[in-house]
Amino acid sequence: MMGCVFPDIRRIDDTIKRRETHLCFKNLDLNFDGLSGFEAGWKFHLYCDMRREEILNRYDFYSIRYSTDFWHHASKLLEDQIIYDKYNNWEKVALYFNNAPDIRTGLAVPYETLALWYAIVAKYISEKPNNKSISIFLSKQLKLCGIANEIVDSVNKLEKNKKAVEILKKVNEEIV
Repeated sequence: MMGCVFPDIRRIDDTIKRRETHLCFKNLDLNFDGLSGFEAGWKFHLYCDMRREEILNRYDFYSIRYSTDFWHHASKLLEDQIIYDKYNNWEKVALYFNNAPDIRTGLAVPYETLALWYAIVAKYISEKPNNKSISIFLSKQLKLCGIANEIVDSVNKLEKNKKAVEILKKVNEEIV
C-alpha cells in the first residue's frame, strides 16, 4: 500500500518532479516479478493511472462539463467518494499510513517527507471523503491549497452529472 500512494508525494514537495515518480517502469503491466512489495505497489499505481485514462477516454468522460477542472482533480476526488464504501477497513489502512516504515525509494526523499505524505493520506481516508475532508486534504498540497474551495465546488458540480458518476463507477469495475 505504501508504494501505491508514494508516486503522488510530489504534491507536498516541489523538489520531486512527476517524471521522477511516474516514469519509472519500462512496462506498465501487472507483472511484478523481481519487485519488492513497495515497488510493486508503486508500479500498480502507475498501471492504474494508465488504465484509468484508457477507460475515461473510451467513455468520452473528458467531454463532460467540469471533468477536466483543476487538472482532473475534481474527477479523481469524486471517484474517491464513489469507491470509498467498496472497502470496509479504512481504519486499518490509516493506522498503517500513520506508522510509515522508513522506505528506500531510490529518490532523495527524506523520511520526514514520506511520513508527512502518509499522515496526510491517513487523515484523508479516515472517513468517507466529503467537502470538509477534501478541502483539508487539498490544503496540505502546495499547488492546490489556494484553490481548494474551487476544486470542492467542481467536485460537487460533477457529482450532479449522472453520466459522469456512471463512468467513474466503470473505472472501478474495469481497471484491473
